[in-house]
Amino acid sequence: MTDKPVPAVEFVVRTIAETAIANEKYFGDLDAVVGDGDFGYSLARGFELVIRDWDSFDRTDAATFLRKVAVVITSRIGGTSGPLWGTAFLRAATAATGKSELDGATVVAMLRAAIEGIQARGNASLGDKTLLDALVPATDEIERQVGLGSDGPTTVRAAATVARASADETAKLEARRGRAAYTGERSIGSVDPGAVAVAVNLEALADKWPAAS
Repeated sequence: MTDKPVPAVEFVVRTIAETAIANEKYFGDLDAVVGDGDFGYSLARGFELVIRDWDSFDRTDAATFLRKVAVVITSRIGGTSGPLWGTAFLRAATAATGKSELDGATVVAMLRAAIEGIQARGNASLGDKTLLDALVPATDEIERQVGLGSDGPTTVRAAATVARASADETAKLEARRGRAAYTGERSIGSVDPGAVAVAVNLEALADKWPAAS
């Protein structure tokens, strides 16, 4: 999607960080329905530190930059969110290692690696009512758009639309992972906050992408 991998990755990470902070209460309120309510707080505090340390991150290449971000996220975001989101960034960094540009195939590979990391770390699968239930279909859509030859803004907007619809569908699922799983069938009827966070982040990226590209 770009021959300037570090600025492109900076744009994505910065947007995710600012979106997490801006939606702290929203994500927390969603998590409080059947979870412990700390998702929004944990995510916001962690990404505040990412922004605080922003200028100190090594920008030798996109992979190095993402590894530095992953370290901050893993060490500073509490609960289960830190290891999951940190693993996602770390696995994406591994997939980007040695790449001089981030074309569509590389971006898809980075997202697939992040998904595999989340699955392994959280022992979660599609349908368990987690962020995977928005991230996997959104990644499938990105791969489809790349195959069609779509440009960046079109691809991200399409992924955001799929992620939002998929996040809404999590209301039909019973949680099988995380604290929400303890509520069993009571978790049916409420959306998964992690899946919604994926949708909100992709929507923010879609809104900002044309100006950044």
